[in-house]
Amino acid sequence: MREFWSLEPEVAGELGDGSVLDTSIHPPVVSKLEYRFTGWLGDELLETFPCHIVTEHLGAALLLARLTGFQLDDVNVAVSDEFTEMYPGRRLPNFKWLKISGQAGTDDFGLSDDHTLVVSDAALRLLRQHTISQCDVEKYDG
Repeated sequence: MREFWSLEPEVAGELGDGSVLDTSIHPPVVSKLEYRFTGWLGDELLETFPCHIVTEHLGAALLLARLTGFQLDDVNVAVSDEFTEMYPGRRLPNFKWLKISGQAGTDDFGLSDDHTLVVSDAALRLLRQHTISQCDVEKYDG
């Protein structure tokens, strides 16, 4: 029997001004994502409600592994003035929008009823081959 895990990834920023979203429903539906970094501790899986992003490197590994319950899309990345002050000259890697479409507890990637990211054992094993040191991981009970 497969096990599943609830993840709370690093929050390194917020929805930027270039994001387009429908806030008339909850969670809001985002049709265009700008992730505005305010800090970054280096994880390759990040979130800002209601979206997740991954480094291009991690995204390629997810596709290669043929995991289910997600698609990758483009994300615009911006940095805040605070980010520039804290990390002068720091270059960010390329990121992709990790759009979660699967069912929690069934697919490799899904969202629980409270919008927490839920992943399978296989997905967690792959994620742990990358940098997710700031990500809280707990067993998902469904």
